[in-house]
Parts: sequence; structure tokens; C-alpha cells
Amino acid sequence: MPRPRSSSARYEGGAADRPLRLATVLIVSMALLVGAAGCGGEGVSEGATVTVYISAPLHGAQAAAGKAMCAAARRELARDGGRTAGLRVRAVCLDDTGGRRSWSLAAVGANARRAAEDSTTVGYIGELDPTATRFSRSIVESAGIAQISTLSGRAAMATILRAIGGAGDSVSLRESVREELSRR
Repeated sequence: MPRPRSSSARYEGGAADRPLRLATVLIVSMALLVGAAGCGGEGVSEGATVTVYISAPLHGAQAAAGKAMCAAARRELARDGGRTAGLRVRAVCLDDTGGRRSWSLAAVGANARRAAEDSTTVGYIGELDPTATRFSRSIVESAGIAQISTLSGRAAMATILRAIGGAGDSVSLRESVREELSRR
């Protein structure tokens, strides 16, 4: 007869418990992703802050190009004082190399997830490498975020700022920006 476990006993699940744990992790992750997608800009009031994420190489062989892309996007944003359509817009540059010589799948995925989980995100600029973009696109688009892939941070930021301005008084700014950008 098996001994009853005490409340202080350490649980040591076997191989049979792994699929259940994996399913639980996947369900919780999807719920968080769906929740983040639903929040994107809902009820944004005048003066609120929205975010545009930029994923670029900040280390390695393409670091100069990645840093230039981030700097150009920030300069474009600064032209109007970091504001458009009554909203404050902030740019967040993330390293898609994870400190390595070129982009890494882990860093690209982490950047896209960070943007997807941020309820203030209205746009995502990235990455310089088209293969890296394929990986991030599925994450940010499943959260309802528009993604622009470009070598010009200035042009990408200008496009997103015009889309924010064209969104008007929409219920979901994230959705309106995505729709506005899909027309281009």
C-alpha cells in the first residue's frame, strides 16, 4: 500500500507527467498572448504613451547598420517631439543578436515576445535579415501588431507615425495601425 504524501513532500513527477506540464505551459502561454493582443491600444486616451519596438543587430558584423537604423528611427520620432495624433510615442531598440556575431533565433523570438506582451505596442520594426523577420513576424502578427521590415529606420518610423495619425479615434489603436499599414 503506497504511503500518503505529506504536504511538505517534494513532488517528483515522472515521464507520464511531462505532456500534462507541457500542455499547461502552452495553454498559459497562449492565454497570455491572446490577452496581450486584446489589450493593444484599447481605449487609448489623448496624451497616452504608445511604443514602437525596433529589433536590430546591436553587436557583431551588422552592428553599425543596426545602430544606424535605431538612431534614424529615433531622429524621425524626435522631429515632432516624440508625439503624433495627441499621443506620446516611444521607440525601444532591442538587440537581435543576443550579444553574438549575428542574429540569433532566441534573441529574435524574445524581442518579438516582448513587443507582443506589451499592451502599449502599436508597431514593430525589424529585422535587417529577412530570415530573422520570418521568425518574428508570426509572433507579432498573432498579437495583432503591424511589422515593417526595412533597412531605413527613418522611413519605417515615419510610416508608423502616419498610420497612428490616420487611426483617428479608433477603439483599438493597434488594430487601426495594422489596417492602415496593410493598405500601403
